[in-house]
Order: sequence, then C-alpha cells, then structure tokens
Amino acid sequence: MSWDFKFGIEEEYFVNDAAKRDVAKNKIKEFFASCRDKLSDDIQPEMLEPQIEIATKPVKDFAEARSQLAGMRASVGSIAREYDLAIMASGTHPLAMWSRVRANAQPRYGKVMHDLQMLGNRTVLCGMHVHVEVPDLAMRVDIMNRMQPYLPLLLALSTSSPFWQAQRTGLLGYRLAAYRELPRTGLPDLFENAADYQRYIDTLVAARAIENSSYVWWVIRPSLKHPTLELRVADSCTRVDDTIAIAALYRCLVRRLSLDTNLNAGQTGASRAINDENCWRAMRYGIHGSFVDEKSRSAKPVRELLDDVLDLIADDAKELGCEREVDLARWIVARGTSADRQLTLYTEAVGRGLSSRDALVNVVDWLSAETMGDPVLQH
Repeated sequence: MSWDFKFGIEEEYFVNDAAKRDVAKNKIKEFFASCRDKLSDDIQPEMLEPQIEIATKPVKDFAEARSQLAGMRASVGSIAREYDLAIMASGTHPLAMWSRVRANAQPRYGKVMHDLQMLGNRTVLCGMHVHVEVPDLAMRVDIMNRMQPYLPLLLALSTSSPFWQAQRTGLLGYRLAAYRELPRTGLPDLFENAADYQRYIDTLVAARAIENSSYVWWVIRPSLKHPTLELRVADSCTRVDDTIAIAALYRCLVRRLSLDTNLNAGQTGASRAINDENCWRAMRYGIHGSFVDEKSRSAKPVRELLDDVLDLIADDAKELGCEREVDLARWIVARGTSADRQLTLYTEAVGRGLSSRDALVNVVDWLSAETMGDPVLQH
C-alpha cells in the first residue's frame, strides 16, 4: 500500500476520590490545570467532570505506543495522587451514581448536554478508541462497512463494564448498552459510497441537527480531524496489554480489508442485523459466548473466531511488525477480560461476608492498581 497504516490510541479514564473510591467531586479543576501545565495537549477533559482522555502521538511501532500509554498513565496517575485522586480504566464505574456526577462546564460540552438532557448525564462511561491511517475517504467508508463483522470480537475482548449504579448488570460489557441511549450511536448504516456518507453528514449539518461529523458517535467512524478510520466499540481497557492487543488486531484488519477489497463485500441489511446481534452477544457474554456466522448459519465460539481472524491477518501482522501484540489476544481469552476479573473479585468478597458495597470497593481498588501497572507480556 502507499501508506504506513500509522495509528494512534485514545483512552478514557475515570478520576476517583482516592479515599472514597467513588468518582471525584473535589479538586478536579486543580487536577486538570496541573495536567495542562505539566503534560501535553494530548490530555483532555471529557463530557463529565470526573473523566479524562489521553491520546498517543501517531506511530508505526507498538513498542512506542506501549511506552506512550504507560508513560501517560503513570504521569496522570502521579498528578492525581497530588490531589488525593486516582485514575481508573474501565468501561463503567462500579460505584458511581450518574445522578450525582457533574457535567463538564466547557462550552462544547454545554451545548451537547443541553441537547442530550438526561441521556448526557447518564454517560458515566469510558471507552478506548483506535485511529488507523486510511487517507482516502472513499476507502474509509468502504472499510467501515466491511469491518462490521469483526467489531463484536473486538468488543468482547475489551469488556470491562459488568457493574452499573453499584449493581451487577448480568452483562460483561454494559457500557455500550448505556451508550446506545444516545442518538447516532451503535453500528453505522451501510453507506453505498463516500458520497452517500457525505450526503448524510451534510444534510444533518445543514439542518443544524449537528455541528459536524464529530457529533456522530458510531462504534466505528471516519475521523473528522484526521485521515483515519476510528474504532470506538471497545471499553476502556484496564490492562495496557489488552489495549495493545485490540489496537494491533484492528490495525491488521484495516490493512487486510484495504488489500482485499472483496473481503466482506456486499454487506446487506441482514448482514448488519446479524452484526448487531453479535454486538449484543459480546456485551452479554464477552469472550465466553458465541457469534452468529452468516455463511454457515451457525454459532461460532469467540475463541474459534479469534483463531480464524488471527489466521486471516497473519501476513499483515508480520508486515506491520506486531505478531507478538496480536497474539496477546489469545492471552485475553485464556485469562479473561477485565470484566471477568472484576466479577471474580466481587464474588469472592461477597462469599467472605463483605457487603456488596465493600466488595465493589475491592473491585475499584484492583481497577485503580491495574490501571497504573504495566504487566509484563505473557503468553
């Protein structure tokens, strides 16, 4: 290809009161001011006050991406400690009650919150986004269509949101269920071509329904600011290894779909509905479920689907120098996702006689500690 498939990773974290373990209500402005003074512009506030987003620089090397992520987690966490705060990477917050969380007062977010009303207040959610370079808009739209069958797998591997409003949800990935309350979320429609996509955006902008395409919050979308296709389906990953694995898988899939324009061509309304069903199955069961396979008209376990995908992208991983990183996805399936670990800790604590809230405090402590760690690559 005529480009390098450069990529960047964005992670959203909760900002917690270190003592109470709940989302922070005090010292947030001072914390953000200190982050702005000491760190780069790649660290930004989010729609709600106790959230922060970090972004790596565009890179071609996963060792560099890992170094940037670990460095920013450490730097932001260190600043947080100065204000008796802590950062935590997970799709939902085990203890937070959305009615008690304040919205960000910045003008952009004020307009969004005015439009969304209570739905905006309920987005106490954190995700992980991956941008991969695709210079041509027509190809971005085409790959967006043909990437849909792989999105449930990427979601399942990232699940870190089994709790909501201090309750077990019964889902491994509740974040996307809550996020779907918002308009312009979920899977994108299957656009005929770039002109069809642009017509949709231009019509909404002309009608003043949205200001620009950044107000379209699908689980995958062409970026407004960058010549990239942005993955947005994943929960915020507690472990750096999981972030890296999902980013590597996605980058390799973008390359594969770029090279093989027949792969997943001819997606239909039925295809999209099946992809949506599989997203639900990923939210509900995480890596322990199975996905509906349109070709065989059967259900395929996540582990088997992952093996198929890794075989498909083997040459891409070799060419992009990330064979080790994509193989980390097998480790996620072997040892479980963040959601699996959270539920194990919670169940064990309740089994020892702790109250539900104290058990959730244990979960928050693990999430905070693991967010700040940088586990050694294991296989």
